[in-house]
Amino acid sequence: MSRNRSLTLYLALAILVAAPLPVTAQQRPDLEFRPLIIDPAFEIGTGPVVLIDEAHFNFHTAEGRYKPFAELLRRDGYIVRPAATEFTELSLAGARILVISNALNEDDVEEWMLPNPSAFTRSEIEAVGTWVQSGGSLLLIADHMPFPGAASELAAYFGLLFTNGYARREGFDIEGAGGGMIFTRADGSLRPHPITNGRSVGEHIESVTTFTGQAFRAHPKTPIDPLLVMGDDVVVLLPKVAAQFTDTTPQLAAVGWFQGAVLRHGTGQVAAFGEAAMFSAQVAGAERSPMGMNAPSAEENYQFLLNLMHWLSGLFD
Repeated sequence: MSRNRSLTLYLALAILVAAPLPVTAQQRPDLEFRPLIIDPAFEIGTGPVVLIDEAHFNFHTAEGRYKPFAELLRRDGYIVRPAATEFTELSLAGARILVISNALNEDDVEEWMLPNPSAFTRSEIEAVGTWVQSGGSLLLIADHMPFPGAASELAAYFGLLFTNGYARREGFDIEGAGGGMIFTRADGSLRPHPITNGRSVGEHIESVTTFTGQAFRAHPKTPIDPLLVMGDDVVVLLPKVAAQFTDTTPQLAAVGWFQGAVLRHGTGQVAAFGEAAMFSAQVAGAERSPMGMNAPSAEENYQFLLNLMHWLSGLFD
């Protein structure tokens, strides 16, 4: 596939997935998505409290594009609540897991172009850091530009280096993979870990599909367990305006970078992902094409999410 053909396909996908224009209204949660949970972690309503951030102009919320995410967790026994105020010691008290997906600074709500300031104040970052240090678990998700820019200061607090761009495989047939990248055990891009191994054979993960997103790294002194690792054919495009690419758009080689990784911080845990749709279940466009956990190429994603939450809950400990 030529560079121009590949770039054209990628541009079409990027506009569908995340352009901050009326087309995003065509992305709707798939409320019929109810996969089988083989072995629920907790009795309904008795599990840990999970807060889903809704206070930072989030593109994904518990009653919006992440409703299937929230409902899957509730069916696994978790107590899911919105986090509708700024992060403080008081607002985080009583929660075991905090989920932040695609937060934005108010300046980026209408137009997605550089610069992309932090979605969080310094005091909020300190509050989250202290909460994790004391035993909380953070799931931080930042998709492609501008979301990594908005989350980069929070990520850096934990030694993670987000890249404010778009990750793609050169020459990759985007249409043939449902608009994403597939990470597998077979090729080593999906790494062995309690999260990918699960609690039983039925929870064992062989592949995970993502949909566009970014790639990130860790500070050399940050001990990290990679989960989704980019191959030598992945680059990160760095446009000035979201989803607008040319032949001169800067790009970085992303071999060995991550789209998913976890780490320990104090007595708490952090999971970071450079793609958000992988944990959604949506229908997109006039044809209601599945995108996320409901996509044919992503049939193991929902179990991967459950395994991830089990790790964040301390069940593997």
